[in-house]
Amino acid sequence: MTADNPLFPAPDFARLRTEYQQRSLSESDVDPDPIRQFAVWFNEAVAAKANEPNAFMLATSTPDGIPSARVVLLKGMNDAGFVFFTNYLSRKGEELAANPHAAMAFWWPELERQVRVEGEVTRTSESESDAYFVSRPPEARIGSAASPQSQPVASREELERLERALWNAYPQGEVPRPAHWGGYRLSPRRLELWQGRPGRLHDRIEYVRDKQSTWVRRRLAP
Repeated sequence: MTADNPLFPAPDFARLRTEYQQRSLSESDVDPDPIRQFAVWFNEAVAAKANEPNAFMLATSTPDGIPSARVVLLKGMNDAGFVFFTNYLSRKGEELAANPHAAMAFWWPELERQVRVEGEVTRTSESESDAYFVSRPPEARIGSAASPQSQPVASREELERLERALWNAYPQGEVPRPAHWGGYRLSPRRLELWQGRPGRLHDRIEYVRDKQSTWVRRRLAP
């Protein structure tokens, strides 16, 4: 297939365009601390009824630089960083074990905003993972325990068989947290705020940690 000989009728990509004009962003608008500023924007996304405002694209890679990305849900945040939970034996878990660096990207179209975060990833404590796991609905606990995430399975029926076996063993859904399931915390070394502007002359403000672990702010060209 070539660009001038598509296998199917393609949309006119050049015309798929949205003009961003809701807001502007200046250095004087933002908190000196990027995590506090993220909290401000996140709360505004919630207030704007953004669809799943805690959804973000998580990018990981192998040690030799082969990337992969998927949508994950943010489940916690504090001065130490951003927390999410998953199967440690999944593809992202294996990649983080071999290369503990990752990137996150949040997109809130309702506010014409994007946030990008990069940093080092470590596992949360066992107690943090336990506390979150028991807070989940029974169906989510059973599903997490039943699924060999990222591994090939024979069929959908096989997954449902594994799920039924756990429901039979734990009728109330109170399955213990599997040892291979838990949390990660991304500690940011870089965070970028992006605000859409007219004419694609967008506003971008970047926070970077210097050698003294102090946050430095600077404007980036769009």
